[in-house]
Amino acid sequence: MTYRHRERHVIERMGWLRAAVLGANDGIVSTASLVMGVAAAHATPSAILVAGTAGLVAGAMSMAAGEYVSVHSQADSEKADRAREVEELANDTEGEHRELAAIYVGRGLDPRLAQQVADQLMAHDALDAHARDELGITETLKARPLQAASASAVSFAAGAALPLLVVALAPAAGLLGWIFMTALFFLAVLGGMAARIGGANVRIGATRITLWGALAMAMTTAVGMLFGGAG
Repeated sequence: MTYRHRERHVIERMGWLRAAVLGANDGIVSTASLVMGVAAAHATPSAILVAGTAGLVAGAMSMAAGEYVSVHSQADSEKADRAREVEELANDTEGEHRELAAIYVGRGLDPRLAQQVADQLMAHDALDAHARDELGITETLKARPLQAASASAVSFAAGAALPLLVVALAPAAGLLGWIFMTALFFLAVLGGMAARIGGANVRIGATRITLWGALAMAMTTAVGMLFGGAG
């Protein structure tokens, strides 16, 4: 009888969590910064909304494309490494046995036990054993381009929609302040949630993402004021 003890670990979420947090953070920061820069240049509320909406669409597509291309490159590298292992296993089985046993010795196993473990794992699934223990490729952490692209695009759009909602609902007087403060609040919530899901310190996660967001929005507002005043 085979006993399986199933546990849920934080690392299992990293494939989509990284892309989702990055997308939502970029959606909030870039869109809030964009509309603040446009507002600082004395644009009309309708022009601010148009600019923000265009930024949402462009940003979501850019995030999806960027994540897909970058993660697909990782997937291509994993595929190439696995193909190389297949060739090496076919041409030098004994050498691959020794290589795998040496990995287990390096991790602390007795040489004789390491050889037994290598023999049994290679008899069960040689390619899987080398992919996992030599290359570090596992089912949990393997590249998933479509998952990363979709998580990034959806989370960017959701994050970007928040500052646009503030622009649509907040009074024109003091709009910059409304956008800035609510964006910081959204970023703090996002940072705290991401830290909690990822098993990290909530306060540190919220503070880190909020400070960087505040810097980005302040710089973009300064640019808007500079060019708006020059016009």
